[in-house]
Amino acid sequence: MSIGANDDAKWYAIRTRPMEEERAEINLRNWQVQTFAPKLKELRTSGYRNQYVSKPLFSSYIFAHFDAGKQLHDINYTRGVKSVVSFGGRPVYIDDNIITLLREKMDVDGFIRRDQELEPGDRVRINSGPFKSLVGIFKRRTTDKDRVRILLDAINYQSHLLIDRAIVDRVN
Repeated sequence: MSIGANDDAKWYAIRTRPMEEERAEINLRNWQVQTFAPKLKELRTSGYRNQYVSKPLFSSYIFAHFDAGKQLHDINYTRGVKSVVSFGGRPVYIDDNIITLLREKMDVDGFIRRDQELEPGDRVRINSGPFKSLVGIFKRRTTDKDRVRILLDAINYQSHLLIDRAIVDRVN
């Protein structure tokens, strides 16, 4: 990510009002703004029925491709949009490679596919960040499906850690 300083169209993260990702996306498209709102297919069990539902990959966030120098005001005041993610008062643009990577993870139905499902009890290793190389036991998914709770087994010390699913790999 870099801070947008020029007038070229770039990808930006848009924070939406709660549960208004779709509304913001439709309204931005009406402004002729290209959007990308990655979704997950999640299995929900209700009594004896199993049903798949569509959920945003990032709750309350979507991506939009626009020229911040010309369109920032309009984007910020679009229904469903709370704000464009900014730092120091300047919108932060997303590298095209990140959007490409997310799109490559989409299946034919348009949902982000999960490469590797973890089961409680699986040994996992954190592959980046300040806890890189630590090994632990996958405990359970939290309500945010891309975060996992890990019981760390490090230096005879056990602690729970909430961490991004993307930086955790199963250990064989």
